[in-house]
Amino acid sequence: MAEGSAGYDYEVAVIGAGPGGYVAAIKSAQLGKKTCIIEKESVGGTCLNVGCIPTKTLIKTASLLWQMREASAFAIEGVPDTLTVSMPKLQERKKAVVNQLVGGVKGLLRGNKVDLINGAGCFVDAHTLQVGERRVSAEHIIIATGSRAIIPSFIKIEGNNTLLTSTEALDLDHVPERTVIVGGGVIGVEFAYLLNRLGSAVTVLELLDHILPMVDTEVSALAQKRMEKDGITFHLGVKVLRVKDNAVFYDEGGNERCIQADAVLMAVGRAPNTEGLGAESIGVQFDRNAIAVDENMRTNIENIYAIGDVNGKVMLAHTASHEGLVALGAMFGGHGTINYDHIPSCIYLEPEIACIGLTEAQARERYARVKVGKFPAAANGKSLVEGDTDGIFKVIIEETYGEILGVHLYGQHVTEMIGEAAVAMTGELTAEELVNAVHPHPTVNEALSEAFMSAVGRAIHSLMA
Repeated sequence: MAEGSAGYDYEVAVIGAGPGGYVAAIKSAQLGKKTCIIEKESVGGTCLNVGCIPTKTLIKTASLLWQMREASAFAIEGVPDTLTVSMPKLQERKKAVVNQLVGGVKGLLRGNKVDLINGAGCFVDAHTLQVGERRVSAEHIIIATGSRAIIPSFIKIEGNNTLLTSTEALDLDHVPERTVIVGGGVIGVEFAYLLNRLGSAVTVLELLDHILPMVDTEVSALAQKRMEKDGITFHLGVKVLRVKDNAVFYDEGGNERCIQADAVLMAVGRAPNTEGLGAESIGVQFDRNAIAVDENMRTNIENIYAIGDVNGKVMLAHTASHEGLVALGAMFGGHGTINYDHIPSCIYLEPEIACIGLTEAQARERYARVKVGKFPAAANGKSLVEGDTDGIFKVIIEETYGEILGVHLYGQHVTEMIGEAAVAMTGELTAEELVNAVHPHPTVNEALSEAFMSAVGRAIHSLMA
């Protein structure tokens, strides 16, 4: 085997083949660097195997079931009331989607001549990794080991429970009659929506006084109201104490309460995967439980980088992919840094949520002069055609120069729209320039333009302030 630069086996070795790792490895190979990627489980990481893709596959079926049951509202007659979902068949479809995408990633790695090494990588020194019985050396090493679902130590687990994390919940072969979800963040809320649509009686317990803490509170309040209308129960500002025999005990205002379930889903967050990596043993510095990096994704050891969930910055697949490009830019020149205020987030409910940048509260804390523009989904023709006018399109701008500070969308198809805002913010376009761009009619997308018109004081199709 030909050696990489400076006598190393490889110029770049990547640990972890998730969205950050495999993108970094492919880009490295495209730059002409001898590259390997080390993966102990499945190529594609959490996102492809037990995260984004399988979750959205299940949600698609659940949403379709609901739409078919509501078909009479669209003048369709004769739809049976006995429609159900075959969970075993749905699991087969999920696996087929996942396998196709995983196979595609493997093909991309092969096509770009990236060596795939199966096993867990552990640091021997700053340039050497032990992978099973094999040692691999590299000039540069990128840590992209992702994250794992956690169960907090302060929640006591007693007796016999059907206790799930998001990983196990994706493999359910039946729908629990009653589900308690601990955690009202993105994972908890998406699973609440999914299981509710499939027929489970869902209760969400959240420590904070609102769900989706990363979302603008005006949007999260509307989403909660809609989900409650659909039958989901929320208990906010409560602390879960213990789970015993599928009974969840929690403190609400100083009073201990209990709710019985057939399954309990722990959706309280994720932690970086560093166990068994040996990073601490060679002196890699940590920021709490995440690997500390600079703006170029470099750790305190010059040739070692950390991207994606393992650095704890923004745990999203597209963030990891972009961070991989930033790391390679630091190594070999090219790509710049990443602005974490310009990363879009999507939440797959009905309707959808998509957001980027600062919330209204955050903007008012940072800027002296802020203007907010809003447009209601009820005033959008395409939303009316779609049969769902719940939602709001909200934008936040800096008043003096029209800088776009935040975009928060709640409505039909908004996850397909947030990319426009990402391009605009990255390109430093102003609100005025967004208004001057012609948006097609009839689309949900034109509501974004209307929101910016409202922000600059030129609203046409709405009286909303």
